[in-house]
Amino acid sequence: MPTGTVNLHRVLRAKPEKIYRAFLDAEALARWLPPNGFTCKVDHLDAKVGGSFRMAFRNFTTGNGHSFGGRYLELAPNERIRYTDQFDDAKLPGEMVTTVTLRAVVCGTELKVVQEGIPEQIPVEFCYLGWQESLDHLARLVEPEIPD
Repeated sequence: MPTGTVNLHRVLRAKPEKIYRAFLDAEALARWLPPNGFTCKVDHLDAKVGGSFRMAFRNFTTGNGHSFGGRYLELAPNERIRYTDQFDDAKLPGEMVTTVTLRAVVCGTELKVVQEGIPEQIPVEFCYLGWQESLDHLARLVEPEIPD
């Protein structure tokens, strides 16, 4: 069964530590990960190698949603995150693997995201567009430096 891959690249005006934390904090994920028009509920997140997560996206217009979960394969603090994703819907089979790479640069952090194994039922362009929207949300969360 053919599957798709998306590759994304951004430079964010934030330290790698802050971006790394945004990928592993349930409240932060629920805020930035859902693409435009969706909400997110994180049911479980155990951010350690071998740990798992479960969450669901809901289309705010229709109320329909999809749930998914996965496990953490690699966590190199402030540098790299690898995890799996698998939809609960049998019509979206297979396991995706997402690799997030962070590298400190002079103006913040270079962020690379590679998601492999996207089910053939999901047009890669939709997935790419969704990730672009999510990364815009991520930037709005991590770039501001707000003192207490």
